[in-house]
Amino acid sequence: MEPLHILIIPGSVRHGSLNLTLASAASHAATRMGARASVLDLRELELPVYDGDLEAAQGVPPGALKLQDAIAGSDGILIVTPEYNGFPTPLVINSFDWLSRIQGNGARPAGLATTANKPAALLSASPGAGGAMRSMNFLRQYLQMAFQMIVVPQQFALGRAHEAFNPAGELADPRAAQSVEAALGALASLATALRAK
Repeated sequence: MEPLHILIIPGSVRHGSLNLTLASAASHAATRMGARASVLDLRELELPVYDGDLEAAQGVPPGALKLQDAIAGSDGILIVTPEYNGFPTPLVINSFDWLSRIQGNGARPAGLATTANKPAALLSASPGAGGAMRSMNFLRQYLQMAFQMIVVPQQFALGRAHEAFNPAGELADPRAAQSVEAALGALASLATALRAK
């Protein structure tokens, strides 16, 4: 059987992003677990802010189709996002909003058909003690209710993330590393079970 493909989506990709660093550490952890991991830069999709008039005039942007293809080609998704005023980042929400607008036609399914029953897991990081927990709670609801994704219960909010990584970009605290591995393990188990059906 081919190794599981875990698609890792950072909610922030700016220079020095703590969540991008956590996503990279999670990618290495997934590889050590025997999965094939890839990190998707949502900014490279060049998606404009969702606008119904823009959609009516020009259709769904190509970047939304790239996001759909990346999700369709994965066995499970790990989203790693900070919180902006208690919510997931606009980069994540806007990308998935565009994804939801893809209509099925022939060989390409609708965007919501691509996400339905897709396994997902959540991580977050913040310099604050809460580790962006609020972001994950809202994102869980958004993905489950709007996109019918199956989000595993295991999640991890990395507090004081600016102090959490060693110079190599790995988590310095073994307990934090184990929490990341627990979320990845739950995602891998669910993805394996669903792929066997």
